[in-house]
Amino acid sequence: MAGYPDRHRSIENGRRLAGAGVAALEIGIPFSDPLADGPVIQKAGQAALEGGLTVGGAIEIAAAISGRAALVFMSYINPILAYGPDRFAADASSAGVAALIVPDLPVEEAEALKPVFRQAGLDTVFLVAPTSTDERIQRICAASTGFVYCVTLTGITGVRADLPAGLDALLGRVRARTELPVAAGFGISRPEHIAALKGHADAAVVGSALVAADDPLPLVEELLAACG
Repeated sequence: MAGYPDRHRSIENGRRLAGAGVAALEIGIPFSDPLADGPVIQKAGQAALEGGLTVGGAIEIAAAISGRAALVFMSYINPILAYGPDRFAADASSAGVAALIVPDLPVEEAEALKPVFRQAGLDTVFLVAPTSTDERIQRICAASTGFVYCVTLTGITGVRADLPAGLDALLGRVRARTELPVAAGFGISRPEHIAALKGHADAAVVGSALVAADDPLPLVEELLAACG
């Protein structure tokens, strides 16, 4: 989360995780009504907002980390609209951001914004849910660029003990409909989760467990080791 626990440490943590060898860093832009986020991410976002973090500040943080790993912004649509989509896309791209995840932007409502992001060089990543029909998965895969984000469970983000039953089948349905890399996220926090995803997903997205850690580096190193 950009600006959490403060600006300096969010930059420092981003640089340290990039140095550990992560393929990409997802940088959250805090928002006051984060419907998809669990308590850990919500608390971090609220703390960042109370610390004065703005969209412009999140872009500055991305710029301070860029060049070390691929950067992906995760933002709800309202902060982007308030900042101005054209300005946001241009500034994010200039800061080194490669892709954008907007969890509350359905494919049906993205047609006007996708060209704005594409012109700035930003990939647009859409989310497949466990409840998505095959027809909807096809539409999401066709609309996505960069990669497809497969949500492992129905509900909000947060640490879970086990990955849900049926996840392999869901990932298989997605992979059958796209040649893009498929990332799995929500609830992933343990080496055994990474091991279970091998051969089914191209990437694992780990959020809440890292945000909750006083020092996220040891967990990242453990998870990277599980990637083999």
